Amino acid sequence: MKFRSIFFLLVSFVILSCNGQTSKDIKTVEAKTFAEKINTTDNPQILDVRTPEEFNVDHIPNANNVNWLGDNFIKDSEKYDKTKPVFVYCKSGGRSKKATEKLQELGFKNIYELDGGFMKWDAEGLSKK
Repeated sequence: MKFRSIFFLLVSFVILSCNGQTSKDIKTVEAKTFAEKINTTDNPQILDVRTPEEFNVDHIPNANNVNWLGDNFIKDSEKYDKTKPVFVYCKSGGRSKKATEKLQELGFKNIYELDGGFMKWDAEGLSKK
């Protein structure tokens, strides 16, 4: 019985310690905070990871299209300064989540991800500014 209790506690500890861990390098922020961070950063590196077709319809001012689904995502990402903040977004958050994880693997240290993507940015009326 004692073994079962210890085993249960050990398994519980491992499961709970792994859940909820977020990277200190990646910060997922709301649209208004994302906009404020961009506005207070000198020469912000803004990566729109949607397709070129989506990017051409509308995008955040001064953003660069680095297509997550394209063949050159890693190569195109390497053009940016890994020591400076990078702002990443997609349409709704799925692709940007994967892209930010890849950017972290590539050595980027200060990554901001737009929570809810461009849809949230647009819904907040930030496209009109």
